[in-house]
Amino acid sequence: MTTPDLSRATWCKSSYSNGNGGNCVEWTPEFAATGVVPVRDSKDPSGPALAFSTTSWTTFVNAVANGEFDAA
Repeated sequence: MTTPDLSRATWCKSSYSNGNGGNCVEWTPEFAATGVVPVRDSKDPSGPALAFSTTSWTTFVNAVANGEFDAA
């Protein structure tokens, strides 16, 4: 999987972001049609981005929504 050029990407911040810059994940849906979902740390926007397949990203988001990572 090749990571696309992200220099002009529009990033979406996690809905769990508390607005003061901590523990935030951003993703960009612009490349989903190519099968890639780039994800980055909002505290380091010029840092590296991870590239997930759309299937992997969807599986992860659904697991979070279903509480699969909640503390027991």
